[in-house]
Amino acid sequence: MEGFRIRSAFERASPECLTRLAALPVANVSDCMGRMNAGPSGLRPYHRGGAMCGPALTVRSRPGDNLMLHKAIDMAQPGDVIVCDSGGDLTNAIMGELMLAHARQRQVGGFVIHGAIRDVDAIGAQDLPVFAMGVTHRGPYKDGPGEIGFAVSLGGMVIAPGDVVMGDADGVLALPAATASEIAARAEAKRGAEAAQMDRTLAGTLDRSWVDKALKDRGCAFL
Repeated sequence: MEGFRIRSAFERASPECLTRLAALPVANVSDCMGRMNAGPSGLRPYHRGGAMCGPALTVRSRPGDNLMLHKAIDMAQPGDVIVCDSGGDLTNAIMGELMLAHARQRQVGGFVIHGAIRDVDAIGAQDLPVFAMGVTHRGPYKDGPGEIGFAVSLGGMVIAPGDVVMGDADGVLALPAATASEIAARAEAKRGAEAAQMDRTLAGTLDRSWVDKALKDRGCAFL
């Protein structure tokens, strides 16, 4: 039944592609996607530190209910990033310390919670990536409905099951699995170009003439 269903069979991005992307900052990858795709700015990291990169296991839950999120942890493959669209609602936390412990045993690669979490001290003491919209002590319900393995939308960013999900201190980003390798190649080239620019900056040899040219081209008056 639509709205209360689970799909477990879908194709994930290749391990080789994930390894390449995991070495890149989210900002570099974002710049190579037209700067048009991004998770909500309210999605912030609550774990101790470290970046996240893995195939998406998508969940759509009723706000304040975590039944389907529990099921997603049970069925996750090692390295999967569980992306849960709970409508961005912060009334009830849908994940906490006990669920995180279970996820560690299942070798889950991370969480993106478009909703609230709790037990932030315990989550903040661990390196398993957890990104969420906010925090509340109020616990969840476990009644459903919901979906696993279907496309979700987080603040306009559509994530299909198997897509690559990345996260670091700058936020969360999703890449279509079908074009992830192509995007990785562009992002690697950009990272190399930025490294060369940093070298010129530190050496004091960086050409900054483009700034005045851009101002003149746009009609800025120099008085």
